[in-house]
Amino acid sequence: MLNFFMSLAKWLQTTWWALDIGSSLWAYPFVQLTHFAGLSLWIGTNFALDLRLVGLGKKHGTGAELSRTLFVWNWVGFGAAITGGFLLFSTAATKYIQNPAFAVKLGVLIPLALITHIVVQHKALGWGASREVQTAGRIAGVVEMVLWLCVITAAVSIPSFEAL
Repeated sequence: MLNFFMSLAKWLQTTWWALDIGSSLWAYPFVQLTHFAGLSLWIGTNFALDLRLVGLGKKHGTGAELSRTLFVWNWVGFGAAITGGFLLFSTAATKYIQNPAFAVKLGVLIPLALITHIVVQHKALGWGASREVQTAGRIAGVVEMVLWLCVITAAVSIPSFEAL
């Protein structure tokens, strides 16, 4: 299985976009900026909703109202983060695929993004319908924030494992 992913990573590094981004003085920083801006928007909107679900943050509206307000911005951030991240990954895919911190980041991020985030975003409309959030909403908000902190910790640890 690892051989398959390594072959895919080698191919990905030789695509025109990976070569152009990796060799450009301006493209790599621009893609990195796009990735980080998307992450900031995506994680920021998630944390805003999660904080509201656990009973912190602005309380002049309900969690459901906040979820509806942030919905589009959340998915714009997601799109920018995933696109930028994929392009950055493609420039050095064989290095990233062997990095244990990168594996942890994706191992936590994929279930977080596909399961927890979508469930919390969908269920927040019911959990946060009133000013008092249900216990399930509070627990989900805490769990999602903890998982995000795990993803962030793994992401900032990636350079530490490149030197090994």
